[in-house]
Amino acid sequence: MDFRSSYRHHFLRTAAATLHTTMADPAANAAAVLETARACADEGVGLVVFPELTLSGYSIEDVLMQDTLLEAVERELLALAAATADLLPVLVVGAPLRHRHRLYNCAVVLHRGRILGVAPKSYLPTYREFYERRQTAPGDDVRGATIRLGGAELPFGTDLLFAAEDLPGFVLHAEVCEDYWVPVPPSAEAALAGATVLANLSGSPITVGRADTRHLLSRSASARCLAAYVYAAAGEGESTTDVSWDGQTMIYENGELLAESGRFPQGPRRSVADVDLDLIAAERRRQGTFDDNRRTHAARTDAVRTVAFRLDPPGHDIGLRRTVERFPFVPADPARLEQDCFEAYSIQVSGLEQRLRAIGQPKVVIGVSGGLDSTHALIVAARAMDRLGRPRTDILAFTMPGFATSDHTRDNAVALSKALGVTFATIDITGTARTMLSEIDHPFGRGEPVYDVTFENVQAGLRTDYLFRLANQRGGIVLGTGDLSEIALGWSTYGVGDQMSHYNVNGGVPKTLMQHLIRWVISSEQFPQEVSDVLRSVLDTEITPELVPSDGTTEVQSSQATVGPYALQDFTLWYTLRHGFRPSKIAFLAGHAWSDASAGAWPPGFPDDERPEYSPAEIRRWLQVFARRFFQFAQFKRSALPNGPKVSAGGALSPRGDWRAPSDLSATIWLDEIEREVPQD
Repeated sequence: MDFRSSYRHHFLRTAAATLHTTMADPAANAAAVLETARACADEGVGLVVFPELTLSGYSIEDVLMQDTLLEAVERELLALAAATADLLPVLVVGAPLRHRHRLYNCAVVLHRGRILGVAPKSYLPTYREFYERRQTAPGDDVRGATIRLGGAELPFGTDLLFAAEDLPGFVLHAEVCEDYWVPVPPSAEAALAGATVLANLSGSPITVGRADTRHLLSRSASARCLAAYVYAAAGEGESTTDVSWDGQTMIYENGELLAESGRFPQGPRRSVADVDLDLIAAERRRQGTFDDNRRTHAARTDAVRTVAFRLDPPGHDIGLRRTVERFPFVPADPARLEQDCFEAYSIQVSGLEQRLRAIGQPKVVIGVSGGLDSTHALIVAARAMDRLGRPRTDILAFTMPGFATSDHTRDNAVALSKALGVTFATIDITGTARTMLSEIDHPFGRGEPVYDVTFENVQAGLRTDYLFRLANQRGGIVLGTGDLSEIALGWSTYGVGDQMSHYNVNGGVPKTLMQHLIRWVISSEQFPQEVSDVLRSVLDTEITPELVPSDGTTEVQSSQATVGPYALQDFTLWYTLRHGFRPSKIAFLAGHAWSDASAGAWPPGFPDDERPEYSPAEIRRWLQVFARRFFQFAQFKRSALPNGPKVSAGGALSPRGDWRAPSDLSATIWLDEIEREVPQD
């Protein structure tokens, strides 16, 4: 398969479709299904779910019991199956079917010319506007059975899963409408048994507020079952004698809405999205209680039947029908971003509050450089002191200029400390650093312009050494400022350096979120205008360690020139840490997220002139850097991390929390996978 094929990376293009129903006219309804199926096939859709009783119509009441109708349904169902012989999608259609002495409301699974199996509706509503038991039988006890259609015995029961042999992770289960309104729906057992895609064929007449409840149930089912949930409701053409219909369709994945269609449509409508089967599998592997729950229900889940089939998906580039956030740690939706920033800031503040209470309310010692990270740690400390009822003068802020400290960053550090009212002092480390470099016989100590890692780490180490000794002297603890992205990439000085502190409030915050937290602090008016003005100046500052001096003819030292753009590296970190994806899949997703700066949404407040895009070659290059640094280099630093709160659902890197790994690991298999599977153009 082409690298650009979404199916190569185990996405399933899925559709939830609603039609114009022609009541009691199976031929017309089958024709409508086929028309939608063909259109979906042209789009590369691998699964289409239609509403309840698709072929007959849901609202025909006692007409369901008419032999003429039932014979027409079976005839058109067989014809529809035959007509799918050359079509890609698996179709899940609704039909009333006879079995033994009863009539069942069924979900019928069709693919490439044959009926794969039939699942009856388990739970029949007979309350308020519903009278289903008058016509149909509940199927909750139908397991291990067969049903005769077109002269063949076909699998029949609620215990059926449909698994694609050639698309790992595509395992389908179908339930019908009311089935997911009960406390323990059939789909829950099916998910425990291995189903990853849960289909719901729904009639569901609309009343005020019901659409929100359907969203709640679909989202909840997908989140609890760690699955995709595909919902399609009946719409136009159903009888409005006593009720009405809105044709709601939606697709959820692990609690996230991927797609939905407009309600009350005129004519056929569908929601289409690419479901990530790898993501579902990864979440289930990590959440061990999911399989523990399966063991509890093993008597039923072990008895399911699996019907195998081959999907034969397209191997060429069909695009990607899902939103891939450029910044997985930073949602583009303004309301969600505001909520995330409120929670992240509050987590940091409350974490520091608790630590200070627990150890006798010491002072807080912090090194402030005028950069993003130390700025944010300082305003977290200020808010914690406010909440504890303590004076901000109990925060001892020190700026420690070195050989490359700029006036701009130093001025920001001074101005912010003054505006916040903390205790502030300057300790110039250049003299001490020069002495140390001279005593260890470094070339710089002899006047040579050698700016190697030793030159850098002498400065970084001295700063932290001063902070620890100041904390000893003045009854304080050292507040760390290093962020999650730096921890992931090992971009810190080990030991008595910026890798260490007594407590680090920033350790769970990625670099790409940091600027938005500061923007949120400004917009939510956490501090007076004087403070906000300095924070805006900090946001305009280049990310640099300021350890290597510039003579004015060379560029200012840039962190991102060495470890990679934080935008890309945080993108990779999310999918590595949260989901464990292979690098080639991350490269595929990064290509869709970052190839065109003009496409898609950017987080609110993101500067127009700082919106990059990255080529496949750049994505590949920085993936290699990430793999080397994350897997092979940085773990020994992470193994000795100070305490600090986890902030993001994307994960944390504390050896006591989300991530445990050996310090002497090799990155070979990740680098090999990049070399083998990720194209350069």
